[in-house]
Amino acid sequence: MSNMQSWSQNVASIIDYAEKIFPDVEIVSRLLSGDIHKSNYGQIAKRAKKLGSSLEKYGIKHGQNVGSLALNSHRNMEMYYGISGMGAVMHTINFRLHPEQIVYIINHAENRIVFLETVFAPLLEAIQYNCPTVEQYILLCGKDEMPETKLKNVISYEEFIADGSESYEWPELAEDAPCGLCYTSGTTGNPKGVLYSHKSTLLHAWAGSSANGLGLSKNDSILMVVPMFHVMGWGLPYIGAMNGIKLVLPGMGMDGASLVELIENENVSLAFGVPTIWLGLLNYCKENKIKLESVRQTIIGGSAVPYSMIKQFDEEHDINVVQGWGMTETSPLATANIKTREMEQMPKEDMYKLQTKQGKPVYGVQLKIVDDDGNRLPEDGKAFGKLLIKGPWVNKRYYKYEEDAVDADGWFDTGDISNIDSDGYMTIVDRAKDVIKSGGEWISSVDLENAAQGHPEVVEACVIGVAHPKWDERPLLLVIAANESLTKESIYEYLEDKIAKWWNPDDIVFVTELPHGATGKLLKTELREKYADHLMN
Repeated sequence: MSNMQSWSQNVASIIDYAEKIFPDVEIVSRLLSGDIHKSNYGQIAKRAKKLGSSLEKYGIKHGQNVGSLALNSHRNMEMYYGISGMGAVMHTINFRLHPEQIVYIINHAENRIVFLETVFAPLLEAIQYNCPTVEQYILLCGKDEMPETKLKNVISYEEFIADGSESYEWPELAEDAPCGLCYTSGTTGNPKGVLYSHKSTLLHAWAGSSANGLGLSKNDSILMVVPMFHVMGWGLPYIGAMNGIKLVLPGMGMDGASLVELIENENVSLAFGVPTIWLGLLNYCKENKIKLESVRQTIIGGSAVPYSMIKQFDEEHDINVVQGWGMTETSPLATANIKTREMEQMPKEDMYKLQTKQGKPVYGVQLKIVDDDGNRLPEDGKAFGKLLIKGPWVNKRYYKYEEDAVDADGWFDTGDISNIDSDGYMTIVDRAKDVIKSGGEWISSVDLENAAQGHPEVVEACVIGVAHPKWDERPLLLVIAANESLTKESIYEYLEDKIAKWWNPDDIVFVTELPHGATGKLLKTELREKYADHLMN
C-alpha cells in the first residue's frame, strides 16, 4: 500500500473546481426562441447543486437513471453535474431515434424522471402510457414558458429546482459508481446501454485535455455542435469545466447561418461536430463568400472525414482538421490525429492524405488488429483486420447484460476493419459489415466514398456492396449531385487516378437524399436491401 491520500471521485468535483478557479468563464446557449443566453461556470455550479438537492428531496437514489431529451444548453450542463453529482446516473436519450426505440430505452433504464425540452413534449405525449416507470416529466423552461401539454405529472425545470440548495454538498461515491448512461444507435436489434463510471469519466476528461488528446487551449472558445446526448457530448462538458474553456452551445440552430452567427459573435476558435454538419456549413460559407476568420481548428468524428473536406477547410478558411475516432463504448475518445511538426513540413497534399487517418491512440488506450482466427497482425500500414481495443474508459459489459463484451484478455471488438502503420496511425478501412468482398478481395466502401466525395459536383456519396453473378459482391455508388449537369462519365473520369481500377463502382445511381441514422451515419442496411438485386438484372 502506498502512503498517498485517497480521493473520492465524483465528477461534480470538476464543476466545483471551475466555480472556484474559472467562475466567470462563459457558457453561451442559443435558446429555442433563438435568443442568446449567457451563463458561466460559477452560475452553472450553483444551479447544479440546486438540481442535485432537489432530486434528493424528490427521492432519487444513488445509481438510479434519470432520463433527459435535451439540446445543447446551459440547463443541460447543469443536469450533467446535478444528476451525476448527487449520485444518480445522467441518462442522455437521443431524441432523433424512432419513438419505439425511445420507449425501449426509457423502460430498460427504468427512468423515474425524464427531463425534456418543450419542443419534445408532443413526442413524449404520444408514448407516455408505454413508459410505466416514469413518474415525473420536467420541461426545460420557466413556469411562465410552460406550454399546454397532455403529459401527466409535469412541472417546469425552474419550479423543480426553486427550493434547491446552492450550498448542497456532493456525496462521496465509490470510484466505480455509475455516472452516465448512453445507448448505442445500432441499425439492428434493440439499442445497448453503456454505463460510464465517475472514474472512467474523469480519466477520459484528463485524456481529452492532454497534448495528444483534442488539441485544446484554455483560451479557446469551443463551438459544441456535437450533441450532448451523443456519448456524453464527447466529454466536452467535463473537459471545458476542467480547463476553464468557454463553451458555445447552439441548441437547435444547426443551419449554416445560425452557426456562422455564433462563430463570429463568440469568437469561436475550436469547433466539434460530425461531417454532415460541416458539409452544410462549408456549402453555406461558399455560397455567401464567408471566411471563418476566428476558427483555428475543428475536431471531427462520428464517421470518416473526406480528403476533400480537410482540403476545403484549410484552403478556404485556414482551419486545421483533427480527425478523432471512438464510439459509444469508448466514452468516446480513443484516437486523435493531432497536427505535428512533421506534418507542417510536408507538402499540403501529403499532409491532407495523412489527416484522413483516424490518428494515434491517446495514452491509456491500447489497439491491435487481428485476423479471423484472432492472430495479431503486423502494424505495417498494409495488413488490415478486426480492430480490438482496451482501456480504462472502454466498455466491459453492456448495461443489464450477464456476459462481458470483451474477450478473455479484456479486448473489445469494435466491429471495424482497420490497419495500423509503423508510426502508430490507425486507419478505419471499413465497418466489418460494410466492407465489400469481391472475388476474394476486399474493397473499402469508406475509401471509395471519400474519393467520390472529392468531385466538385458531388454533395454526398455512399458506397454499398450488392450481389453480383460472378464476383459475389461489387460496389454500387449512390450520389447526391450538386446540379443536373453531373454525369456518370464525369465521376468515372474523376475516379480514374484515385482508386484501383477494379474498385470502380459497377454502377452509379443518382439520388435526391441518403438515409442517415440518429448520429449522422449513413444507414447502409436500408440501402443494401433496396438495391440488393441492382446488378443481378
